[in-house]
Amino acid sequence: MAEENKTETSKEIIKDIEKSGVPAETAKKEEKLDEKATKSEEKKPESKKEEKAWKEFVIPLGKTFRKTVMYRRTPKAIRTIKEFLVRHMKMYERDLKSVKLDKYLNEFVWSRGIKNPPSKLRVKAMIDGEFIRAELSELTKALKFKKEKLERRETKSAEAPKRKEAEKTEVAQERTEEEKAEEKEKKAAVVEAGQKMEKAEAKQARHQTKMSKQPKRQRRMALQK
Repeated sequence: MAEENKTETSKEIIKDIEKSGVPAETAKKEEKLDEKATKSEEKKPESKKEEKAWKEFVIPLGKTFRKTVMYRRTPKAIRTIKEFLVRHMKMYERDLKSVKLDKYLNEFVWSRGIKNPPSKLRVKAMIDGEFIRAELSELTKALKFKKEKLERRETKSAEAPKRKEAEKTEVAQERTEEEKAEEKEKKAAVVEAGQKMEKAEAKQARHQTKMSKQPKRQRRMALQK
């Protein structure tokens, strides 16, 4: 159906062009160019962010640290991990300081002590600028539990200031409400006191008016003998 619609529209366009005086061959060429331009626009991939690719390796450690002294086996294993990653990730400078091991990987290697590191490791690594970042491909149950625990602590520590701010705002709102209530009470008390004063003054004024309306008593003069 879509192809039939396209053909119909193309025929209509050609008829319009022929009416206007343009030859049909040039019209067809222009249509083909337009179709190529639309296809090229559709084929252009959307700009995506470059995703960092992880590579997995199984690093054999037993052959290297067995030749070393017992109390230096684990440091030797860590050194061999770095050397292996530098060689296989094609860091031509061969700088071991450029290899950054994850703390859980380091902890897993040191979990058996300095004398008995693991004989094999399954590691995933990626190039991050000038550095190589390496992690364990799968964490053990203990390390998973530890990681989740640390993540919970970090989330709580991040949420703690927000909670404090929310509590402060709530306390400030409560204080403002209390202050408003106190102000209303004070205003009501002032109004009541004014009304009482007005009533007392009115009573005094009435009493004075009554006293002024009463006739004055004439004093009898004592008879002179």
